[in-house]
Amino acid sequence: MTSQTPPQIVDSHCHLDFPDFDGEHEALIARARAAGVTRMVTICTRLRHEPRVRAIAEAHEGVFYAAGTHPMSAAEEPMATVEELVALAAHPKFVGIGETGLDYHYTPDSAPVQQESLRIHIEAARRTGLPLIIHARDADADMARILTEEHRAGAYGCVMHCFSSGPELAQAALDLGFYLSMSGIAAFPKSAELRAIFAAAPLERILLETDSPYLAPPPFRGKRNEPAYTAHTAAKGAEVFGLSLADFAAATSANFDRLFAKAAA
Repeated sequence: MTSQTPPQIVDSHCHLDFPDFDGEHEALIARARAAGVTRMVTICTRLRHEPRVRAIAEAHEGVFYAAGTHPMSAAEEPMATVEELVALAAHPKFVGIGETGLDYHYTPDSAPVQQESLRIHIEAARRTGLPLIIHARDADADMARILTEEHRAGAYGCVMHCFSSGPELAQAALDLGFYLSMSGIAAFPKSAELRAIFAAAPLERILLETDSPYLAPPPFRGKRNEPAYTAHTAAKGAEVFGLSLADFAAATSANFDRLFAKAAA
């Protein structure tokens, strides 16, 4: 593989509808493709914004989307319904449910509402067969408990997006057959403990993402992140797993296709 043809990778989680990218979608996606990022999933975090997120996916080849209510917004947005999420899933480019989850770092006061919202999203993932996209921060015990309880009640697929929690939650997720997604955080110099968690996980359960515009990997840390930078996280991930970039890119892309089967089709 020559340097002119970078290995193809997937940005499994970005936020292309955020104002940071207004008017830049064509250039942004062109830069991503030049870096080998040929597919991306743009995530809607408030269901009232679903039409604009859908429009971005419809306008660009290789761009898919997912929608849900972010846990930090759960208390201020109308409660999603299973029926609403299932109806959205009929769109050919709608490939995942979320992001949903628990955030006790910024919004601990709304924990009960977050948990209710999370269970609604899980039921929608069950009914549609689409993967659940989980945001977890400072809520490891409740997150492991709810995901496990719900999985016993009926299986579903799931990715722990931008995984940066502890080893116990990682193991709980892996035990359920879920995936861990590696973001720019995994490439930060001080993230040795997080890299060790990824290194201990099966390669076939690892995805890549930017969470752009947030969490740019080195050498762009502190700047606006964008899908093209998935390539830098992929390079660090290849190092963590002791693989060539091409082999790591191929493995994580195959993982994406397995979990996000609708995008692969």
